[in-house]
Amino acid sequence: MPTIGKYTLTSPAVLAPMAGVTDLPFRRLCRHLGAGLVVGEMIAANPDLRATRKSRQRLDHSGEPEPVAIQIAGGDPESLAECARYSVAHGAHIVDINMGCPAKKVCNKAAGSALMKDEGLVRDILQAVVEAVDVPVTLKMRTGWEPEHRNADVIATLAEELGIQSLAIHGRTRACGYKNTVEYDTIRAIKQSVSIPVFANGDITSPQKAVEVMDYTGADGVLIGRAAQGNPWIFRQINHFLATGAEPQAPRPDEIYNTLRDHLQALYAFYGDYLGLRIARKHVGWYLANQPGGEQFRRQFNQLNSIDEQGHAVRQFFLGIRNSREIAA
Repeated sequence: MPTIGKYTLTSPAVLAPMAGVTDLPFRRLCRHLGAGLVVGEMIAANPDLRATRKSRQRLDHSGEPEPVAIQIAGGDPESLAECARYSVAHGAHIVDINMGCPAKKVCNKAAGSALMKDEGLVRDILQAVVEAVDVPVTLKMRTGWEPEHRNADVIATLAEELGIQSLAIHGRTRACGYKNTVEYDTIRAIKQSVSIPVFANGDITSPQKAVEVMDYTGADGVLIGRAAQGNPWIFRQINHFLATGAEPQAPRPDEIYNTLRDHLQALYAFYGDYLGLRIARKHVGWYLANQPGGEQFRRQFNQLNSIDEQGHAVRQFFLGIRNSREIAA
């Protein structure tokens, strides 16, 4: 199993940080279903943003098993170093630096994958953060800024020299966003050039793809992002496939219902009724995206304005699935 600093992960499948998704309820769920590590939503290095409700909730890691991983984002070495210390003071056992986010609102502030344009600044940031804390520091990045300017190999070597404990590489440049083919060849070359653990990221949507990517690239593990939305069982399935080589079973409708019901209750408890029922809408859409009638149900569900209505609607949807199966049998 991959090791980050003194921490040996329980699985090579890691939940990638995603803004608006990897909150405390979802992280707990993914750990329960087999994720070897879960990384929370990124914390901005700007101290003026830390007093907001959103920032306080992002730093809530109550009940999470060790190690707690917190991702930080910004463009100034001193601010990121201070943010790393702040994160450790709030429970981080691992600090992850974001140099992978392609979002314009992040890159326009010279953060995320925009940092890869300036290798000198990258050096200063990595050195400042590693020296600021006594916990492992990791780095998430892309293959470069644009196809004509790929420099992940240079930054990977620099990161290892400066004490970064592991790398997560999304196999696209910032300009590619989430389009085009993932550069597994680039990830493979980087893995061969460094001795620290490397996690592959990008278009890993099934247990079979996870194992295929690890085998091809030599990566120590994989980061699962969008494929976990509405499908937290993917971690259990990856672990099963790695252990047995056997095709993992998809969750039955009753398990999907029970998991979704409990997830919704956790969202209501964490965010309160008003925000909780609104955040629930996107999760329900993801869970039911591949269920017969799921798209029509999602449109109706998004009009509901109470948690009781939401709970009743989800229950009725799955009763309909059960009844249709019994009739078909």
